[in-house]
Amino acid sequence: MSGYGQFCPVAKAMELLDERWTLLVIRELLAGSTRFNDLRRGVPHMSPALLSKRLRRLEHAGLVRKRVEGSRTDYRLTQSGEELRPIVDGLAAWGVRWIGELGQEDFDPHLLLWDMRRQIDIAAWPRRRTVVAMRFTDVQPGAAHWWLVCHEGDLDLCDFDPGFAVAATVTTQLPVMTRIWRGDRSWAHALRAEELRIDGDADAVGRVPAWLGQAGWASVPRPSERELAAVREPALAG
Repeated sequence: MSGYGQFCPVAKAMELLDERWTLLVIRELLAGSTRFNDLRRGVPHMSPALLSKRLRRLEHAGLVRKRVEGSRTDYRLTQSGEELRPIVDGLAAWGVRWIGELGQEDFDPHLLLWDMRRQIDIAAWPRRRTVVAMRFTDVQPGAAHWWLVCHEGDLDLCDFDPGFAVAATVTTQLPVMTRIWRGDRSWAHALRAEELRIDGDADAVGRVPAWLGQAGWASVPRPSERELAAVREPALAG
């Protein structure tokens, strides 16, 4: 990658970080993914060859340490890479506040459920095996049904029926669930508007919103309509 030819530390940092996909790979590592296939699940539209290239670049720059033990290879951030956490968190908060528009290409059930699986707080779930199914009515059959299986403190994500009793099933459209997860819409609002339905055991049905929750940055305050209007208002001629 060619440099910017500036001594400015922002320019020097961006010589590494503004390559396509680089910050998203770092985001995945910060989220706890260490295996190559897990990293791929977080960036499903990135080719394996490009992911390997970016990991090598980050390793060479000292942000990532590759460890090989037998047939197992994992990637972990060094102190240098970990220091990007507040920057990535800040970008996420800014994006939630000011880049709220989503296009059809932004809705991906695989990515949504993968992000849910790794962020859901299972402390509120029963210790016994508990299964919550997700059904998207607007998604092709191969990716329309998902199962979250919580058992003894571990949460697994299945795209096939695991064969266990289902405590509750959430039926909705993918954009609705995506917006709930992002925090653009609350569970209560979606239920009142009949944008989703929860069926199953009466006790589990009432607990599903707390079990699934929302993404960590869902609590970021959104700008008011007045604030949004002000930033979108064309500049007046001087």
